[in-house]
Amino acid sequence: MLFSPHDGASFQARYEVMLDVTLDTLRSDPELKLCEGLRLIEATRTAVARHAPDRLDAFDAEILPQLYDALTDRFGVVISPTCDIQ
Repeated sequence: MLFSPHDGASFQARYEVMLDVTLDTLRSDPELKLCEGLRLIEATRTAVARHAPDRLDAFDAEILPQLYDALTDRFGVVISPTCDIQ
């Protein structure tokens, strides 16, 4: 679980919305380019790292693979989270 009940309902709701919007954008924005999707994933990870650094490992284990899978499905390329694409 990325966020626990002690994080507060508004905190958790804010990040669930951010993650939902990110995933929806990666899956269905008709104008999204691969490089933009990669930057969106990195920006999302940065936001989690900044506001919930103790949750970053959970984000990397639970959410990050889903985000990369969305790009893989969309663009037909295999994207490794360990690959540094600029």
